[in-house]
Amino acid sequence: MKKVTVHGVTLATEDRGAGSPLVLVHGFPLDHTMWEAQIESLSGRWRVIAPDLRGFGQSGVTEGTVTMAQLADDVAALLEALEIREPIVLCGLSMGGYVALAFWKRHVGRLRGLVLCDTRAAPDSAEAAAARRQTADRVLREGMQVWADAMLPRLVGPETRESQPQIAERLRATILACDPRGAAAAALGMAGRPDFTAELGGIRCPTLVLVGAGDAISPREEMLSMAARIPACRFVSIEGSGHMTPMERPAEVNDAIAAFLTEIRGSGTATGS
Repeated sequence: MKKVTVHGVTLATEDRGAGSPLVLVHGFPLDHTMWEAQIESLSGRWRVIAPDLRGFGQSGVTEGTVTMAQLADDVAALLEALEIREPIVLCGLSMGGYVALAFWKRHVGRLRGLVLCDTRAAPDSAEAAAARRQTADRVLREGMQVWADAMLPRLVGPETRESQPQIAERLRATILACDPRGAAAAALGMAGRPDFTAELGGIRCPTLVLVGAGDAISPREEMLSMAARIPACRFVSIEGSGHMTPMERPAEVNDAIAAFLTEIRGSGTATGS
């Protein structure tokens, strides 16, 4: 992996392939390896950049609170460090989707398209935010096992748990390897993230909204409502998947993203403004 320093922290990133850039932003509390199937499949036709966000994977850790805007600014700085000048397609899952929306808000001129995967535009409720903060405090005291136990039952769908138990085991290993300080900092940032629901109508770049039909964290109906608010939007629901759709149903996700990228390239769309 390449390692570059941006905003005082070292970011590790997978950078593979050539052509128009696609940036993949992982969910919480994971790292770039959740996109392995997409990196392998899509890098044959596009330049795929998959960073570990600050606090995760092989990247440096910032303690305290790390906001979604801060993570979005890190991605923008990473593009500069990699000398990527052309507009990108930015794909984010779950927390990565929060980062993608923050990137749209702050760096719209860098966007050619958006892929919002198993995520939400709405903020945490007051109760959910309080619970997230409490769990972050507990993780700092007790370690990542707390989050592994709490999250794993909701990350993958029942079909995946039965037919592909190795996916849940991979996710558990990734979560347990995460630095508690980095995970807690991002959790506090998620707890305070803004509400983008009313702003979705302002997204003018081509957008793909993709969700596992059995997602228990970002429900299909909620994501369908998001898609309906975005003017130039395609909605894809993938059967037999829970929240971790790129891992649970990689072939279907690869096909959906590839079709979207091909359509954008054919249309010549090159701005998010």
